[in-house]
Amino acid sequence: MPPPPAPAPAPRTWDVIVIGAGPAGATAARVAAESGCTTLLLERAVIPRYKTCGGGLIGASLAALPPDLPLRIYDTAGRFTFAHHGRAERTLTCATPTCAMVYRSELDAALTEAAARAGAQVRDGTALTALEQEGDTVLVRTGHGGLLRARAVVGADGSASRVARYVGVECAQVDLALEAEVPVGERTAGRWRGRLLMEWGPLPGSFGWIFPKGDVCTAGVVAARGNPVALRAYKEDFLGRHGLLGPRPLHDTGHLTRCRRPGSPLARGRVLVAGDAAALLDHWSREGISYALRSGDMAGRAAVRVVAATGAEQATAATRDYGRRIDETLGVEMRASGVLMRLFFRTPGLAHAALTRLPWAWHHLDAYIAGHTTVAGIMATPLGRTAAALASRLPVPAPRTAEGEPVRTSPAGQP
Repeated sequence: MPPPPAPAPAPRTWDVIVIGAGPAGATAARVAAESGCTTLLLERAVIPRYKTCGGGLIGASLAALPPDLPLRIYDTAGRFTFAHHGRAERTLTCATPTCAMVYRSELDAALTEAAARAGAQVRDGTALTALEQEGDTVLVRTGHGGLLRARAVVGADGSASRVARYVGVECAQVDLALEAEVPVGERTAGRWRGRLLMEWGPLPGSFGWIFPKGDVCTAGVVAARGNPVALRAYKEDFLGRHGLLGPRPLHDTGHLTRCRRPGSPLARGRVLVAGDAAALLDHWSREGISYALRSGDMAGRAAVRVVAATGAEQATAATRDYGRRIDETLGVEMRASGVLMRLFFRTPGLAHAALTRLPWAWHHLDAYIAGHTTVAGIMATPLGRTAAALASRLPVPAPRTAEGEPVRTSPAGQP
């Protein structure tokens, strides 16, 4: 009789496996590798890959990038045009032009290359299918039956994250964004060069944007999930009014954006989430790149501490500390932006008038864009506190799961 087949070799144990090579994942992988951890960065798509995103880097994002990152900036917005559904348009000039326009495919590829230079191994075209914690390691199952093992896992696999579902992330706000990248002629490119548009739209909490990138304009609209027909109609109207409907777009896509509910889990055992997977996003502007870069850095450092833990108690302490750091920094900013969102949702005309007619309001927004202050800093000013008092009278959105469904509660009202 032939001998029985040899057992399959046990999977190699990595210190850290990061799922998703966006800004959060690539940053976490770089930080973990720089700390000496054996690090594997998995990406479902083939790098470089297209990502629906406006691609505007505000001051907080630029400050969080690794030094000397080779990245092409296609334009820098020094002027912001604001409008209220095509009316009451006004253009304001930045004290220090800061908002840099990039393509997400190029940004993500540059950050991934930085992680590789730091020592992380990158495997693209590899999709996560399941996670399972086993003792002091995590089993990571990938497509085609692949099995990996790690002492810590960071989930940074976007707003439709499998890892977020595993961790149990809950959301207070879920929106749908529709976007197109439209090639433009020299005349249109010149009209938008150095200037971007933010227009408050006809749907509650909605807005449209145009970001210039040389011979391409990235344009889109966003509103609360649940009325895609009306949002598509707004998108057609918005693009048509600005002469961007005729050219065949390079990309024409949509995706969901999610904002975390305060107190929502950020870890489960040795598995952490960061960036869009953790639903870390500005409620009002839906800006997420700065949140991804900063949370990715914190997640990478937390993963290093999990790897160094000598038992379950120390590993849990490391993940709890990660959650505390997120809540004390990005969580504070999100709560402040949630206040702004409630005001904007109910009174967009008043918000537009205040922004475009009160020098104080533009001065502080300009400082935020440049990275000199935060939304929380703005809301701590006297006028900000007055706005917060007004917003406190408005209803708070019900919490939602990572898939955007309402969170079921017990009779006592607890998740």
